[in-house]
Amino acid sequence: MNSDIIETKPKPPETEDVGSLLVDEIVQWVAKAIIEGHLAPGADLNSVELAKRFHTSRTPVREALLILSREGLVEWSPRRRPRVSALSLKEVRELYQLRATLFSMVAVAIVEQATEAQIDELWQVQAELASAAEAGDVDRYFWANVAFRDKELLISNNAVIKQVLDSLRLRTHRLRHLSASLPGRLQRSCTDHERLCQAYRDRDATLASALNRSLVMSALQGVEQAWGEQPVTGRRGESW
Repeated sequence: MNSDIIETKPKPPETEDVGSLLVDEIVQWVAKAIIEGHLAPGADLNSVELAKRFHTSRTPVREALLILSREGLVEWSPRRRPRVSALSLKEVRELYQLRATLFSMVAVAIVEQATEAQIDELWQVQAELASAAEAGDVDRYFWANVAFRDKELLISNNAVIKQVLDSLRLRTHRLRHLSASLPGRLQRSCTDHERLCQAYRDRDATLASALNRSLVMSALQGVEQAWGEQPVTGRRGESW
């Protein structure tokens, strides 16, 4: 399910080289480690250690960290070592409120224009969510959920909404993973996704829109609940 964490534009074979592939590999590895909580907010990112891990010089590592800095996952101030970025609770709430609004619009678009075959595709991803939830596999559930959201965006066929949500992709991924890791969260989320798929099947735009908004805001409540329990940069509860 976790094909590419950061989407990159395809390059023609003649321009694709070992260096760019290595930078992409480093970007994907660091991003996944941050999203899945293996690298906590405020953690230093040692370019020398990363270069050793990938058997390379520091140049591709620096390029990868610059990409992650632009994506909002890494902070890199002058004369300071790069580190995993932190978000304030205010920023988190604003991100989720925006996602809730946009995904409620996505739901309406799906009801109005999705084919039965496309709704079948959403049910197929839902089956993977159910399997991961039953197994209690947080990482597998999270990446299946990413695939579900990506499928919704594709079916909704709204390029502007997709562009906005893609720009928030990595900043929200690690928060979504945190929410999924909370006790009981997988089964509740899975049940809500099943209800959403049924609303799509029934062509009930009002219910689908409300369920999609509720899914996002419920995840925000989970993040808020976990906020004081996570390692933070600064005082407890300030940032994550």
